[in-house]
Amino acid sequence: LKTMPVKLRKNWAVPETAVTPEHIYMNRRQWLQAAGFAGAGLAVIFAGGAINSAHAVIGPYPAPRNEAYVGGRALTPEDEATTYTNFYEFGSSKNIWRRAQKLTTSPWSVTIDGLVEKPQSIDAEDLLRQLGGLEERIYRHRCVEAWAMTVPWTGVALARLVAFARPTASAKYLRMETFLDPLVAPGQKQDWYPWPYVEGLTLAEATNELAFLATGIYGKPMQAQNGAPLRLVVPWKYGFKSIKSITRFTFTDQRPVSFWEQLNAKEYGFWANVNPDVSHPRWSQATERLLGSGDRVPTQIFNGYGAEVAELYSGMFPNDKRALFH
Repeated sequence: LKTMPVKLRKNWAVPETAVTPEHIYMNRRQWLQAAGFAGAGLAVIFAGGAINSAHAVIGPYPAPRNEAYVGGRALTPEDEATTYTNFYEFGSSKNIWRRAQKLTTSPWSVTIDGLVEKPQSIDAEDLLRQLGGLEERIYRHRCVEAWAMTVPWTGVALARLVAFARPTASAKYLRMETFLDPLVAPGQKQDWYPWPYVEGLTLAEATNELAFLATGIYGKPMQAQNGAPLRLVVPWKYGFKSIKSITRFTFTDQRPVSFWEQLNAKEYGFWANVNPDVSHPRWSQATERLLGSGDRVPTQIFNGYGAEVAELYSGMFPNDKRALFH
């Protein structure tokens, strides 16, 4: 007897009727290509503002989409995802995209140091050229504040940067640091925050297939408020782990103490994996609000990416599973 082939659906996937129709999204991509947004150094107009010659354009755009990463939900409207953002360097309100345009991202120097074979500083555009071609991935994003979005990011797998850096055998963690310029970013004048912003991953997390170094969004170069020119995207973790505007990658054998962990480790810990069963001390994480529609939907463990990442944490905290989410 012949058996029928079984197609396994990703655990974060939803019916195709809930996903943005392909022809609508592709028409926008084709228009961008026809309009000439494939080259670097062009002035590009966005829903949330403009990127000018002072902003890096690491291209070309739009990049080919990797169909293995499709998000499982309808895309969040672009103007929502690019104007409703956290970037405490420019203030604590969500509507900081105008202030963030002051950030000059070209040229942008990136330092790779610590436990690597050859520490170096390199321009962001040169770095991305050496890491290989860009691709587009659609990921779900879950903020610790219980709002969520689904976004097409452009970039490269973070594992490529790890391989490029050639860490030594003693390296266990990747520490990342953003820029420090209080003259441009007024939030950095607030000395009660431990600037610059720092985040970290284990090397196992950094080389997981989902970990992504993003340079663009919605088929265009990354906007300043979304973390230009380089930001981390780790979709199984709460959004504050996805550090923006990275200037330094340090390989170390010591676990980094992240920005929010320094401020309040009980609320914003190192691991920060999404879990509906572990509430924030001031609100429930059982549901999330979708940007655009305002719908509230159930939160999924690891933001629905458990099949790809759960093994990273197997047996780590046998007596306190909550530790993985703080």
